[in-house]
Amino acid sequence: MEDKSILRNKSFQFALRIIKLSKYLQEQHKEYILSKQILRSGTSVGALVREAQYAQSKADFLHKLTIALKEANETEYWLLLLFESEYIDDKMFNSINPDIKELLKLLISSTKTVKNQ
Repeated sequence: MEDKSILRNKSFQFALRIIKLSKYLQEQHKEYILSKQILRSGTSVGALVREAQYAQSKADFLHKLTIALKEANETEYWLLLLFESEYIDDKMFNSINPDIKELLKLLISSTKTVKNQ
């Protein structure tokens, strides 16, 4: 039960950081395409975790968590792309990258647990 709460809270806090990152990209760099991509994938992780909370079945729960995992993986891609293209600097990347890594680990662990039940 505690793991679900941790995942829920961490994915929500991560979404807030992604919203701020998207605003920064738009306001400071006038970058609208990548910022919208990362905003969509980064905020959907938490939304899917919330959806999974009230899943209709174990299969539905697993399906939603699996999609959240895919969205987290996509978000990691956008973060790397923003970093490598120098839209975000080392400090910003090193600040947010551990968060997406942790979410990925939590989601992988959660999906494995559900599959093994």
